[in-house]
Amino acid sequence: MNNFHSKLPTIKPSIFSVISKLAVAHNAVNLSQGFPDFETSAELKKLVYNAMLNGKNQYAPMPGIFSLREQIAEKINMLYGANYHPEHEITITAGATQAIFTALAATIEKGDEVIIFKPAYDSYEPTVKLFGGIPKIVQINPEQFTINWNEVAELISDKTKMIIINTPHNPTGQLLQKSDMQKLEALLKNTNILLLSDEVYEHLIFDGEKHQSAALFPGLAERAFITASFGKTFHNTGWKMGYCAAPKMLMKEFQKVHQFNVFSVHHPTQVALATYLKNPENYLSLSEFFQQKRDLFLPLIKDSRFTFAPAKGTYFQMLNFKAISKESDNDFALKLIKEHGLAAIPISAFNKPNYDTKVLRFCFAKTDETLKKAASILCSI
Repeated sequence: MNNFHSKLPTIKPSIFSVISKLAVAHNAVNLSQGFPDFETSAELKKLVYNAMLNGKNQYAPMPGIFSLREQIAEKINMLYGANYHPEHEITITAGATQAIFTALAATIEKGDEVIIFKPAYDSYEPTVKLFGGIPKIVQINPEQFTINWNEVAELISDKTKMIIINTPHNPTGQLLQKSDMQKLEALLKNTNILLLSDEVYEHLIFDGEKHQSAALFPGLAERAFITASFGKTFHNTGWKMGYCAAPKMLMKEFQKVHQFNVFSVHHPTQVALATYLKNPENYLSLSEFFQQKRDLFLPLIKDSRFTFAPAKGTYFQMLNFKAISKESDNDFALKLIKEHGLAAIPISAFNKPNYDTKVLRFCFAKTDETLKKAASILCSI
């Protein structure tokens, strides 16, 4: 096996795995990985349990049970005025990351170029490379979070196959605005370029802002795979439940890969979600819920030496430590764990190599007690 060739030779363990392992080893307050430390809805858990008791324990249909796809289609139509046929244009997936992987697997061939905005969720680039694609990176300042669309236009070539966007944005907690989506729509007009729109935090929007889904813009929706996450939405990331919505032609290709990769996902949870989604308040109330978390955390650290602009969405808050240390964000994150007992993610892990803005990402999807404990540590530094 000396001649074995790795398809991803430069890929190292995920920053999430590294930081989480260190957090456990040092018994640190963990605001690193994006998962809540509180329970999901008791009603939702009961619905899953009842579905198990009622025998929904064998394979679900490959694209997902129809009643759940129907509820998703109704949700998208209510929120964004877009029509997705539940039979042909929605697929239930094992989390949003699987949906992203499958969309790329179904479309990217050797030599295809894919435009990615960094900082970026760390699954995009390796997956593009896995299928022979060439990532074309647009680095944006994570604190200003403005995209130079002229720079994007200059990157587009006859090899451009796809653009990947993410809003609300992980890791920055910022939003693409309507003007951004309109500029992107104009840029892609009269092209065959696909769009992958990662919208897993669509229900976590603060301060009266609006989520600018690709589904709102016909020129984007006609070419877009839209991916979403129930795990992020309903505080149960371990369930690995998500979905993808796309026009029939694109979904046909998506399902060709999905059927041989996952085939179908957890049946009783699908049954439960189909019922749970019938009450829109179960997802419409989440913005207020998480804004309260943000608005608890930020006043507690206002007198610290960290600087920040409040997150506009997601459950992530960036903190700049330039006034505290000249260390790299990776070194500072390690010191924070080992010397102060608090875990966060260094933003450079999401950027181009060596692009370090001295910023850490903190997850505030935590109990009030956890947030107060973390804030006390931050104020002590």
